[in-house]
Amino acid sequence: MKRMTKKNRANFLTYGGVILAYLLIRVYDGTVGLSSMIQGLLVPICAYVTMALALNLVVGVSGELSLGHAGFMSVGAFSGTAAAIALQNAIPLAPLRLAVAMAIGAAFAALAGFLIGIPVLRLNGDYLAIVTLAFGEIIKSVFNNLYVGLDAKGFHFSFLNDTVSSRLGAGGKLLIGGPMGISGIKIISSFTAGIILVLLTLVIIFNLVNSRAGRAIMAARDNRIAAESVGVNVTKYKMMAFVTSAALAGAAGGLYTMSLSTVVANKFDFNTSILILVFVVLGGMGNMWGSILSASFLTLLPELLRKFNLDQYRMLVYAIVLIIVMVVTNSPFLQQLVENVTGRFKKEAPAEAEEGGEGNG
Repeated sequence: MKRMTKKNRANFLTYGGVILAYLLIRVYDGTVGLSSMIQGLLVPICAYVTMALALNLVVGVSGELSLGHAGFMSVGAFSGTAAAIALQNAIPLAPLRLAVAMAIGAAFAALAGFLIGIPVLRLNGDYLAIVTLAFGEIIKSVFNNLYVGLDAKGFHFSFLNDTVSSRLGAGGKLLIGGPMGISGIKIISSFTAGIILVLLTLVIIFNLVNSRAGRAIMAARDNRIAAESVGVNVTKYKMMAFVTSAALAGAAGGLYTMSLSTVVANKFDFNTSILILVFVVLGGMGNMWGSILSASFLTLLPELLRKFNLDQYRMLVYAIVLIIVMVVTNSPFLQQLVENVTGRFKKEAPAEAEEGGEGNG
């Protein structure tokens, strides 16, 4: 119970940190004013934070290495954005249309995660990483060759060749144009919607991790054979974490895409999956607060470097930051320093335990 109390306290501090950051940014924007560059990055930061949290559920909590989360992001992006365009007349209220589109994107991404997870989650380690990477590239190729149109008769689909445009009736529109992607997107994403998505993602992940299913997922991560020996269905619980992560990635993809005017499938390639994995590694495996900070920092970093004409050194800076983090987190001197600083809190623990023991007696 004491550990659960500490976890709950840490979870609420994470919620509070996100809300406080939102309020500070709003106050600063209303008084001093944010630059156009920062304003344009607020929604992408929220999307990448959500992606980092979603991948951390698989990599940090479940213990599986996935390199295909950009594919789930693209599924949510294309399906959600196409739905938003199709529902433009039926749902004129932009925030409601955004919420519906993100929900549709999450549902399609969850379905893709389930179908991919059936064969993939029976693998482990490097094999799992290679197969998820392959599925991510397959999804990108599918959207590069998919054409979807909408007219009064309904949806029209074609693959490899654009036969949809010739079949569209009066007033019809091409929603997905193969390698041209989706163009003419009406921007409806907002920073507020992004923060709500981040908070919703945290609620889902924290509740899953602290549930019976979450304990089963972590048991399978720590020792698969021991977990199976006590009756834990490892594949089932890993599938649960994988599908949940895919759904959150799909919602993030919808939010991100509807902050742009044009999107193409090549945007969600292998480099995007690696970038999201870097967010997780830099923030710490299983550390949700670290994922929030690292995703925010590394999303801002290229723009800050570009401002000082140093954008060509972006990957070099990424590598240096990762090396520094690895050195710092494995330094005995710094670990001892942290223990000394937090020592006074540890000294209070026996007294609290004694009080708890007297109460139990």
